[in-house]
Amino acid sequence: MGQHCLQCMKYLLFIFNLIFWLSGCGILGVGVWLVVTQGNFVTLSSSFPSLTVANFFIAAGSVIMIVGFLGCIGAVIENRCLLLSFFVVLLIIFLLEMIVGILFLCCQDEINQYAKKELKRGLQFYNTSGNNDLTNGWDIVQTDFRCCGVVSYEDWFSVLNGNKVPASCCFKLVSDCSSTSDTWWKDPCYDKVIKWLKENIVAICIFGLCIPVLQIMGLVFSLVMYCQLAKAEKHYS
Repeated sequence: MGQHCLQCMKYLLFIFNLIFWLSGCGILGVGVWLVVTQGNFVTLSSSFPSLTVANFFIAAGSVIMIVGFLGCIGAVIENRCLLLSFFVVLLIIFLLEMIVGILFLCCQDEINQYAKKELKRGLQFYNTSGNNDLTNGWDIVQTDFRCCGVVSYEDWFSVLNGNKVPASCCFKLVSDCSSTSDTWWKDPCYDKVIKWLKENIVAICIFGLCIPVLQIMGLVFSLVMYCQLAKAEKHYS
């Protein structure tokens, strides 16, 4: 009975980690594709220039692949050390996610203020040498969300030295639209992005809940298999 349970856990853990590893490959592939085709896609912060969508996908995909690989190998060769390593790493990731989630819920006002401050600081580097990624990021956001500036289109006035905005703020591309206020989007980008997130909150919540559920399943499978291997070794010894 114990042997059958061990084999069942082995196959379940292997299938789970294979799916986990393949999803990591997919996420890593998306990140590499963004780097190749878009450069450092959507760099908006001057303080954290490496904090881009592409780099986030690459980092997340790499971590998922490593964790999945540990679990797969540990399950196949029935190695307690690898299973324990997989359990510890996955538990650390799970706890960090919980801490970040709690801090985000408790400090939303502070996070909003900090984000706005950082984004407004990043405007100073718009269209300057060596900051093409930041410039492209703002142009993409303002064009796609039909908005202008962080909290107001006036955020651009001090950056462009006058009552001017980038061409990406214009909904009507006429001659000298950057200086013609009647052709500008008036909605602030920060509010438009937050609104978009709220409109898609159901999909975001489902995705956010699936991740910890899968991680808990991985923790349970690995712990049960580890205990079964320990019992088997004790029995045969």
